Amino acid sequence: MNLLTLVRSRFVGPLSALVTDIAPLLDMIRPAQDAKFGDFQANFAMSLSKQLGKPPREIAEAVKSQLQIDDLCELPEVAGPGFINLRLKDTFLAEQVAKIAGDDRLGVQPAKTPRHVIVDFSSPNVAKPMHVGHLRSTVIGDAISHTLKFAGHKVTSDNHIGDWGTQFGMIIYGYRHFRNQAAFETEAVSELARLYKLVNQLSDYQATVSKLPATEQAVDDARNLLAQQEKAAATDDKLKKQLNGLKKQITAAEEAFKSAKETVSSVQQNPSLLAMSNAHPEIARKAREETAKLHAGDPENNALWNQFLPACLEALNRIYVRLGIEFDLTLGESYYNPMLAGVVQSLKEKQLARLSEGATCVFVEGNAAPFIVQKSDGAFTYATTDLATIQYRRETLHANELLYVVDKRQSEHFQQLFATTRLWGISDLKLLHVSFGTVMGKDGKPYKTRSGDTVGLESLLDEAITRARRIVDENDEKRREGAILSGEERAQVAEIVGLGGIKYADLHHNRESDYVFDWDKMLATTGDTAAYMQYAYARICGIFRKLNLDRNTVATSGAAVLLTCPEERRLVMQLLMFGNAVDNMLSEYRPHLLTTWLYETADSFSKFYDRCSVQDAESEELRTSRLVLCDLMARAIRTGLSMLGIQVAEVM
Repeated sequence: MNLLTLVRSRFVGPLSALVTDIAPLLDMIRPAQDAKFGDFQANFAMSLSKQLGKPPREIAEAVKSQLQIDDLCELPEVAGPGFINLRLKDTFLAEQVAKIAGDDRLGVQPAKTPRHVIVDFSSPNVAKPMHVGHLRSTVIGDAISHTLKFAGHKVTSDNHIGDWGTQFGMIIYGYRHFRNQAAFETEAVSELARLYKLVNQLSDYQATVSKLPATEQAVDDARNLLAQQEKAAATDDKLKKQLNGLKKQITAAEEAFKSAKETVSSVQQNPSLLAMSNAHPEIARKAREETAKLHAGDPENNALWNQFLPACLEALNRIYVRLGIEFDLTLGESYYNPMLAGVVQSLKEKQLARLSEGATCVFVEGNAAPFIVQKSDGAFTYATTDLATIQYRRETLHANELLYVVDKRQSEHFQQLFATTRLWGISDLKLLHVSFGTVMGKDGKPYKTRSGDTVGLESLLDEAITRARRIVDENDEKRREGAILSGEERAQVAEIVGLGGIKYADLHHNRESDYVFDWDKMLATTGDTAAYMQYAYARICGIFRKLNLDRNTVATSGAAVLLTCPEERRLVMQLLMFGNAVDNMLSEYRPHLLTTWLYETADSFSKFYDRCSVQDAESEELRTSRLVLCDLMARAIRTGLSMLGIQVAEVM
């Protein structure tokens, strides 16, 4: 059930009698922000006032008189300039919550018209260890997949791994010229990652050295221009307003020059690196040639690729197993390689792609940069692979919707990709870039180790579980009845709490925002955290153990639910709004809307539990009623967290 949808449905008739387009007006019927205004509030009368030429309060009264809602609500009230306030009847709420007792879905019905959605998420480059930067795509994509499946849609989760791109040209070149054979035999992935980082560093160094004079000149030019403008601004007020812009340009130029000098210095002050660079000039071009040879089917490069890949995939899968994340498909870039030439040929035949400085490009109106589908050296690009992937997902997998859970810094790429797809003639697919921000440290910069390296995801998970174990140990040892968990059980709970804390801390922020990684907040047992919800679930399980009652027996007893105080009513309202929370989350694929519902519901339960005695209720009927609500709350937590990829434990 979706209470909001039900309430809105009662306004369709009265509003249709006034105007044709009622959808925007129905959107103006929302949950009330303050309980004194009821449960729901409609504020469309002000919007209709100009359209109909009538006072908003008169419009609100007219709509109210036509409403057939007395089976759900108390008498509607028109307030202020034209708000319609609605309060659901307690009898209606009690009947509805009794109907969903014992239901893990809390009354939410599967979609009547399911669609096939492919969720493309995580997608790391396989020859590099996963790091904290992969966390957001992985947990956001997994939460979206779980929630879509819960809602009744067909979902295909696809880990579109980077197993074929420019990185492999760098790795192959590095393997041939710089590898440590003993290290490769001991830990292949770490050695391949080192080789990639080395070749990338040398490539950046050589490119930066060639551009350093121009970078320095840009600083001088900006400073000279500012000096000239400051003189002119003394007699021209308009120029004074431009000075701040020029100062920002100088700051940006100075930062670029500083970064360039650091890049150059990191190699020139390291004799070993400098010697490698001198011995391998034009290393970036040579690495690109290795990529082109791989794409063209060179036997030696393909043999190396086949040698590298299994160990890389095994390292990735270890992370996914720990996170409890599974994919329906893992079709990397290499899978689409046979299709790429056909994609470029099709774009040419439709006169969408043309040569520009030796590269084959699609020019999208409104974008200055071309969308390159084949480089001048013959190598294909991520753009080509993405187009082939869309074609495959449409024609072979028969998808209706494609979601790309990718860093917001890739927004321009997806704008061009989607525009090119439409120009190509594919218009029956919904394409959406589900973008997200960056994980930040407390210093306001991307989260890194003290040495400045990107934090490895495996070490992050280890740290979370270690910290959670300390909390679990402390809580278990502080029990009045003495510790009840074995060492093995504590370890299991620590893993559930630690991994759940990391996931929830990410998901409860608006995905488009950056967020600060904070261990203390993440694992706190109070506030908007997974641990708070997990402990609430365990506490409910503890209530039934203490009373020696079976939860399923109570839930399916058919007992009436009694609303005897505001805390009971508020909890019931929250539980019945679960369907609305699911719909809100999926409307724009924002997991934080589901975490908000979870936290608000858990908070309502806490107040209910503090105010409304369960064990010592005034009557057996009231005791059973409250036990039904406790069980339903536990189901709500377990179901809601499972949709976010988070587990619960019955004893913590």
